[in-house]
Amino acid sequence: MRPRHVALITRDPRLYADLAGALRERRISTLSLLPGDRIPASVGVVLTSPEEAESISFPRVIPVSASSDHSALWAAVEGALLGAPTAELVVGIDPGPRPGYAVLSGTTPLAEGNLDSPEAVGLFGRQVQRRFPNAAVVYRIGNGDRTARDRILNVVWALRRPVEIVDESGTTARGRPRPRDPASAERIARTRGQPVHDPSPVRVTPGEVANLQRVSREESGGHFTIPKALAVQVLEGRITLSDALREGERRYPRSISRRTVGKRSPQEPS
Repeated sequence: MRPRHVALITRDPRLYADLAGALRERRISTLSLLPGDRIPASVGVVLTSPEEAESISFPRVIPVSASSDHSALWAAVEGALLGAPTAELVVGIDPGPRPGYAVLSGTTPLAEGNLDSPEAVGLFGRQVQRRFPNAAVVYRIGNGDRTARDRILNVVWALRRPVEIVDESGTTARGRPRPRDPASAERIARTRGQPVHDPSPVRVTPGEVANLQRVSREESGGHFTIPKALAVQVLEGRITLSDALREGERRYPRSISRRTVGKRSPQEPS
């Protein structure tokens, strides 16, 4: 019988809380054990801390740091549970700031979830291809959210696998118990699209810049707005919004009078 569980084995409370929540969100069946406990035959892979990994005797142990980006972890976890696919793999991507993904083997769903950024799709794709080196893989990307789509297209293009752009009309999932982005990504994966033969340059619109500046002001509690040049870098994927906000905190310290909020001032960049 194919193993169906992930064993979460750690005494680190921060790592346990981080991974347990992520595993629940992805609907991955989990067993919580302590180091030294017997590992049942139903377990396909063990997640633990780097410090505890050497003490766990099991064929498939993945050490995970609580502070690391886990975007590329789930392909390894799901691959260890599922074994080798018997048909072409199709990876559907619903573009956005946190893209949804769904992986199909033929018509059978293998995995779904969300990634932390458009660029994380490239990390995820490399993990899929390392786990299934002999599988034929095709990527289908929805045509919505043009800027995020083009950022995803550029990182997927580097994987040297066929890429299709799918018309998202009718793929947005509504009224379902699953998260909308992964459910939409599955519909995208099941829909044939137009093959793409060249990557697309990322073109940021003035409206996207203005919207991100608004978001940055909300995220800073009305304290400052990131400059246009910094907003463009965020939208192009060169830095994260968190990086831009930290730069704003450095440039506009909290000692600035709150009476300037909502008014044009020397601290308010264009």
